[in-house]
Amino acid sequence: MGTTTLSFLGAAGTVTGSKHLLTLDAHTATPRHILVDCGMYQGEKHLRRLNWADFPIPPSSISDVLLTHAHMDHSGMLPRLVKQGFHGRIWCTRATADLTEIILRDSAFLQERDAEYARERGYSKHRSPEPLYRIGDVENTLPLFRTVDFDTELDLGDAVVATWVRSGHILGSASIHVRTDEGSVLFSGDIGRHTHPVLRPREIPPGADVVLVESTYGDREHFEPQEPPHEVFADAIRRTIERGGSVLVPAFAVDRTEVVLHTLARMQAEGRIPRVPVFMDSPMALASLRIYQAPRNAEELTPEVQGLALSELDLREVRDPRQSQRLNHPEQPCIIISASGMATGGRVLHHLETMLPDPRHTVVLTGYQAVGTRGRALVEGARHLKMYGAYVAVRAQIVRDEEFSVHADGSELVDWIAALDPPPSHVFCVHGEPESAQALSERLGDEVGVVAVVPTRGEHIRVRSGRIRQVNATLNP
Repeated sequence: MGTTTLSFLGAAGTVTGSKHLLTLDAHTATPRHILVDCGMYQGEKHLRRLNWADFPIPPSSISDVLLTHAHMDHSGMLPRLVKQGFHGRIWCTRATADLTEIILRDSAFLQERDAEYARERGYSKHRSPEPLYRIGDVENTLPLFRTVDFDTELDLGDAVVATWVRSGHILGSASIHVRTDEGSVLFSGDIGRHTHPVLRPREIPPGADVVLVESTYGDREHFEPQEPPHEVFADAIRRTIERGGSVLVPAFAVDRTEVVLHTLARMQAEGRIPRVPVFMDSPMALASLRIYQAPRNAEELTPEVQGLALSELDLREVRDPRQSQRLNHPEQPCIIISASGMATGGRVLHHLETMLPDPRHTVVLTGYQAVGTRGRALVEGARHLKMYGAYVAVRAQIVRDEEFSVHADGSELVDWIAALDPPPSHVFCVHGEPESAQALSERLGDEVGVVAVVPTRGEHIRVRSGRIRQVNATLNP
């Protein structure tokens, strides 16, 4: 029987940068490496700098990458891994593969564009700023994808078996159960709430010796749904339109845009908001919407959403960058949905640059805002934001609608762990800021009776049925 080692290379003590490495026969001359997720760090500068670090082992030595879902903080570094030598297989569900292709292409485009802007405008400290990767690296990554079905065992060889189980976070998202001849590990990925406004509910995967559970909202509870739902959003729209302003919704292109659109359609059908143009100003969101609407993905959606027509909205697609720029001075009050959701990049930035100084307008934030992002600064009451090397005054109204969150809260995460059969011997709380991860670990110890730990980046443990122990570090993340 060989040895199995788990290394925490990312999303430990922070929300983003998901990377977890399984090493089989770590002490042999040719160990096998399997990476679960390959996400980009987002938020504070000291975290973003980690994206530029060399991978702690030669990427060419990794045989497989197992992907939980498509979001950037779980998939965004795949092209850089390939650029540095990875040539193995990338396993995920079909919808995740479709969405990840869109996200990676967009990411490469934005990075190349931002590097060019920095060179032209001179606001980079580097003489010749470069992107993390280019579109050519994405093209080299896409042929490596292989798709799997939910709830179907995948034999990866060397007695390693992986199974993807629906997690109800975004289309195609899954928790991944990995079994080796020494023990088993369950990677939660991002876990949806008990009910999702668009997707079928999450499912409970098989239990494992070791469980890695996300803790994004591990220290808080979501507000009880309002009656009527999303009234904060509806009220902001009504008041903004009345004063002649427009509403800007920074929204994640994948899943959040779909949820926002269906919410707007329902509120308009109920007569709660006026009929005004709704601009989808994100090529990635438009491509994502097509995937959500694809017949082959209908079984992942709730019956209610399948019957809700977006045609009731005055929905207008914005593809050309010049059209996007013209939206900064709309001819009439409107709603603009644009990526990114935390205002870290993309077209939403030039909308913010123009709209934030005008008190007629409103910015509605619809999801988690990581520390160090412009979205987090707006939530915390910033009076100005820095964009493109200049400061922009914040005079527009800032509204936060927390009903849009599709991350499980503290109680829902505890319920998910408590339902695992067999129960885990150890739980590691990842994908959370230190306070939320620590709060969840304490609740799990008190309420479920498991050993729950907040790991540190670079920590390594040996996975064995019934017993887990820390091992000496052999990597340098």
